[in-house]
Amino acid sequence: MANYDYSRASMTAKQAAATPATFPHRHLLGIDGLSRSDVYTILDLAKVYIDKNRQSDKKHPILKGRTLINLFYENSTRTRTSFELAGKRLGADVINMSVASSSVKKGETLIDTAMTLNAMHADFIAIRHPESGAPHLLARKVNCSVINGGDGSHEHPTQALLDALTIQQHKGKIEGLHVAICGDILHSRVARSNMKLLTLLGAKVRIVAPPTLMPSCPESFGVTPFHDMREGLKNCDVVMTLRLQTERMNSSFVPSEREYFHFWGLDREKMAYAKKDAIILDPGPIIRGLQIDSELADDIGRSMILEQVEMGVAVRQAVLELLAGRV
Repeated sequence: MANYDYSRASMTAKQAAATPATFPHRHLLGIDGLSRSDVYTILDLAKVYIDKNRQSDKKHPILKGRTLINLFYENSTRTRTSFELAGKRLGADVINMSVASSSVKKGETLIDTAMTLNAMHADFIAIRHPESGAPHLLARKVNCSVINGGDGSHEHPTQALLDALTIQQHKGKIEGLHVAICGDILHSRVARSNMKLLTLLGAKVRIVAPPTLMPSCPESFGVTPFHDMREGLKNCDVVMTLRLQTERMNSSFVPSEREYFHFWGLDREKMAYAKKDAIILDPGPIIRGLQIDSELADDIGRSMILEQVEMGVAVRQAVLELLAGRV
């Protein structure tokens, strides 16, 4: 962490806001390419917005005159809404493009859509797409900043950043923590981005899944694989659950939902193997009785699921502000 400015982390929100942060990237397409210094720059600035968003006046119009287009080819509640809120609270004009009623439904390619949007002189495009690599292709065709809001099974960088911020807010650090990511690792872009980000920040990451939902060569991510929930959760500081990504499955990966929850769903009995002060994360939507039981999902002492939503707005505000310096 030699490049990280510790003095910025210890500042008050007002001081940090007045201190220029350097961010040497035009786009945010994934975790690859980000340094630890880059990540902490985002997290430090996001903390400023946590405080700002809890005040009655949430506006901070530093992006007045800028335009953000939300280009979502997949359904989304949390991510799209938080990008919209982030943009509007920073004073940007925000357009939510309805793909279902756009020329995409008439057969328009992503490149043609990109060229059309580019001609409108947008400043940011947040894209979610079912195909891995779509944001990278878009970034090569437009003049504005592109933010990956999730591409296929590849990455979801802002989700990993908000997860890291949630952990940091409760644990005070990330380095040295034991984090277990449980569920459909194979198809999850959230798992992939978190494995990259949390290991980059020094966490000891475990992934817990049935053999059919475990990626090949998981050790290449710097994580430790487990097939048994109790072993995987033992002495963990953070437990993250993931839903089954059925929309990305072309065959049956589990015998039944009932059997899946019995072995890999999070309940009190399995959670008891983690540390007593361990927190629970889930990117949502949560499928109660499948990835996690309702009792744990609603446990305000351990479940940080709703707090993750709050952190998501702050992180996306920070990303927009930092990328604005490169537009």
